[in-house]
Amino acid sequence: MTDSGPKFKTFKLLKLILSGVLVTVSLLFAIASIRTLSLDVNVGLQLARWEKTNNISLVVSQQQREELLDNFKEAIRIPTVSFSKDESNTTALREFDRFLRKAFPTVFSSDLVRHELVANYSHLFWVRGSQPDLVPYLLLAHIDVVPASESDGWDAPPFSAEEIDGFIYGRGTIDDKGSLVGILQALEYLLMKGYAPRRGFYISLGHDEEVSGTKGAMNIVRVLKQRGVRLLFVLDEGLAVLDGVISGLEGPAALIGLSEKGWATVKLSVFMAPGHSSMPPSETSIGILAAAVKRLEDNPMPRLFGHGPEKGTFEHLAHKFGLPMKFIMSNLWLFAPLLGRVLERKPETNAFVRTTTAVTMFNAGVKVNIMPSLAEAYVNLRIHSAQSLQEVLDLVQSTVGDQRVKIIKKTVLEMFPTVTVAPGICIGNTDSRHFKDLTDDIYRFAPVWFKPGDAQRFHGINERISKKNYEELLVFYFSLIQNCDILKLPEPHSTIHEL
Repeated sequence: MTDSGPKFKTFKLLKLILSGVLVTVSLLFAIASIRTLSLDVNVGLQLARWEKTNNISLVVSQQQREELLDNFKEAIRIPTVSFSKDESNTTALREFDRFLRKAFPTVFSSDLVRHELVANYSHLFWVRGSQPDLVPYLLLAHIDVVPASESDGWDAPPFSAEEIDGFIYGRGTIDDKGSLVGILQALEYLLMKGYAPRRGFYISLGHDEEVSGTKGAMNIVRVLKQRGVRLLFVLDEGLAVLDGVISGLEGPAALIGLSEKGWATVKLSVFMAPGHSSMPPSETSIGILAAAVKRLEDNPMPRLFGHGPEKGTFEHLAHKFGLPMKFIMSNLWLFAPLLGRVLERKPETNAFVRTTTAVTMFNAGVKVNIMPSLAEAYVNLRIHSAQSLQEVLDLVQSTVGDQRVKIIKKTVLEMFPTVTVAPGICIGNTDSRHFKDLTDDIYRFAPVWFKPGDAQRFHGINERISKKNYEELLVFYFSLIQNCDILKLPEPHSTIHEL
C-alpha cells in the first residue's frame, strides 16, 4: 500500500502533462485552421481606386509583328558580352547604339524625348511629361550579357536568335534584352500614336550590369543626383511569372521582388614553401585548400526560412494551394522550420532558405612537376536578409577551421534588404540597387514565363523566350506606361504595391 501512493501521483502527473499537451495541440490546431480558412493577403488587391484613363489599345498588325520580332532578334545577335569589370565587348556596345537608333527612330526623333549617352555606352532617356509637378518614375534594363559558347551544348548558336518550335534562342533573350527592347518598342508605338504623357519618366539602359554596374548604372545615378531627381519608383528585371515551378501551386504566380539578397565574395588562400613533386610533403597547399572548400560545401549556412521577406511570398501564395500545403503555408509562424527543410532540397528554392556559398574559382600550380606555393579559391556568398555580413564571415571562418587558410574579403557589396513589405526577394542582384538613394520603392519584375527547367537557362545554356512571351513583354510595358500616367497612384496595398 505504501508504494501505491508515489506511483499514483506519478501517473496523475503524467496524465496531467498529457492532457496539457493535448489541449495545447488542439488549441494550436484550432488557431491554425481558422487562419487557414481566413487568410488571404490578396483580399482587396484588385480593389484599389485607379483614376480612370482612356488607354490607347495596342493592335499589332502582321507586318508590325514581323518587324518587332526582327528588332528583337537583331538585338540578340549583337554579342554585348561583359567579361569582367575591366573587359567588355565595346565594339558590340557601339553596334548596339547604332541598332537602337535604327530600330526606334520615333523615340530618337521625338521632341518629347531627350536621350544622352552616359559613360560612353549606357543610355538615359527622359520622356517629358506635360505636368512637371508629377514625380517621375524610371524603367530599368541592361544591354550587356554574360559570356556564352555554342560548345557548352546549346541547341542553337547563342548569338543567332534562331527560332526553334516557337522559341527564340540566344543569350540575352531573358536577361535582359527582352525587357530592354520591349520597353523601347512600347514607347515607339505610343509615340507613333501621338501619345504625350502627363507624368514624365526615365528609361535607363546600363552597359555593365553583369559585372556590378559600376560604370553604367552608377554613373546614371550620379547624373540624376546632380539634377536633383527624385523617383516615384524604379522597375527592373528580377522575379517572373512561375508556371508549374512550385509543386502544388494552382496556376501561375507572378512574383514581384521588392528586395535582393546581399552579395559578397571572399578569397581563401593557402601559402606553403614550394618544392619538387618528387619529394612531396604530407599536405600540399592544394590539398589543404580543397579540404577547406569541401567543409564549406558539406556544412551549409543555417536555415533562416521565415525570418526574411520570403515569408510574405509564401503567405501570398497560400490560398492557391490545396491541402495540406495551404494549411502549412498559411501558418508559417508554426511550420516555417518544416517548410524550410522541404525547400532546401532543390537549388532553386534552397536559395530562399539560407545564405548560399558557391565556390566559383580555384587557382593553383604553374607546372606539373612543381609543388605550388600558393592555392586560391573564390567563394561567392548570397546573403540572407536575416544575417549580417560579419555573421556570415564568422561562420565561414569557423567552418574552414584551419589557420593555414587565410580568408580575405576580396569584394564586398552589401545590399541587405530594408524593405517593410515584400512578396518576393530576388536571389540575384541587379542595377536597381544603385538607385536606392533616389526612391523608396524598387520593384524587380518582368512578365517572363518560367516553366520547370527554365531557371537553369538563366545564365546557362539554351536561354530562350517564346515569341508569344516577348509580345506579352511589349504589351506589359505599353500598358504600364499608360497606367502610371495618372495624377496619383493608389496607396500601396498592406503587403504589396498595386503594380
